[in-house]
Formats: sequence, structure tokens, C-alpha cells
Amino acid sequence: MSQKNDQDLERFARELQEQIMNQLRQQYSPQVIERWQNPHNFYRLENPDGYAKVTGSCGDTMEMFLKIQNDRIIESSFFTDGCGTTIACGSMATELVEGKTFTEALALVSTEEILKKLGGLPEPDVHCAQLAAETMRRALADYLYQKKHAWKKIYRKIEEK
Repeated sequence: MSQKNDQDLERFARELQEQIMNQLRQQYSPQVIERWQNPHNFYRLENPDGYAKVTGSCGDTMEMFLKIQNDRIIESSFFTDGCGTTIACGSMATELVEGKTFTEALALVSTEEILKKLGGLPEPDVHCAQLAAETMRRALADYLYQKKHAWKKIYRKIEEK
């Protein structure tokens, strides 16, 4: 009897998960779903050259981390406590800037470019792309500040939860 109940529960869970995924596929592009389920660069980078932390209008907080050598972004990562679309947008923002020069990254990272690369988002979720773009721009600005005042980087403490 217990084994039958376990099998029924497993079948119900699979069917429910498939229903949810079908609903998501109707609203979101394959790129959004992929980055939500398997985000790229989703970690806190130690001792970054550029860093920013921004809380969006929805309450989601995003952090961006940059490693830069010879004015080229060699590593980029993010961390968020946000929803699936926030995760997808943060992932895309880091991918947009990796390997780019500071100037190329600054020109490239925008809400519009994130939305374009993700295949769009429903209007209520556009703020997630805005949050990712704003956080990345602030991390780039922080890099410039740290470059000008390199001695201050030693004293900077990045919060870890």
C-alpha cells in the first residue's frame, strides 16, 4: 500500500511539474527558461575589481562582480535573491560583458540588449532586465572609481549572507 502511494505521489508531482513548465513555455522564451534553470555565472566573485549591489522596485536584490585585466573583463558574476526572471537577466548581463573592454561593456549593457538576447519578457517582468542592467552599470562605475582610488579597494568589505 505504501509503495502504491509513493508511486501515485511521484506521478502527481511529475504531472504538476509538466503543467507548470507548459505554462512557463507560453510566457517565456527558451532562453529565459534555460538561464532560470541553469544560470551562468551565478556566484559571488572574491576580491572583485568592480562591484555593485542594487535593490529593484520589486524588492529583489542583485549583486554584480567584475574581474578586469588590461581594461578587459575577464570574469563576471552575479548573485540575487530574486525570482526566475531576475536570475535569467543577471545571467545574461554577465554574459554580455565577459571578454569585452570596459568601453564595449558600458556601451553594450542595457535593458534593451538584455531583453533582445533573452527573446523578450512579459511587460510585468521587464523591471528584472532593468535591475540587471543598472547593477552591471554600477559595477562598471565602481571599477572606474576603484581604478582611480586603488588604495580604497583594500578597505572595501563586500557583504556576504
